[in-house]
Amino acid sequence: MARRIEHLTTFPRPASEVYAALVDEGHLRDRLVALGGTDPALVAFTTTDATTSYQLKQGVPADKLPSVARGLLGGDLVIERAEVWTEAGRAGTVEVTLDGVPGRLDGTFTLADTAGGGSELTLAGQVKVGIPLMGGKLEKMIAEQVAVLLDKEAEFTTEWLARRA
Repeated sequence: MARRIEHLTTFPRPASEVYAALVDEGHLRDRLVALGGTDPALVAFTTTDATTSYQLKQGVPADKLPSVARGLLGGDLVIERAEVWTEAGRAGTVEVTLDGVPGRLDGTFTLADTAGGGSELTLAGQVKVGIPLMGGKLEKMIAEQVAVLLDKEAEFTTEWLARRA
């Protein structure tokens, strides 16, 4: 059974500025250096007039993982993440796979302005892990870790934008 995930992240900057950062190759590289864990990489980056797509690879050292995940993986966790952003509507899709785990996260992002000149990024999706008895625990852990990561990325992006203002 899949676990729904919904997460809201807020920014003190307008959606147009946040969107520009989220699809900026330099921002992605800087964010990976700051938050990417073990062997982070921007695997692919493509942009057109209407869309930007990229693939990220990030590692989480085994000693930073919950014991249930360490036992299953037997080593570091490698996260592969693909995002496609469309400027019209400032919306995106995300697909996340985890090496060594038969599961994935699929979702959509929506970036919108809020009152007072800020913006919010909403993730709506689902996490599915196909392991009998353990799948539910891993889905919960993945959903929680995604929320933590999105909060850290929002904090980084806010600071990154402030340095360029």
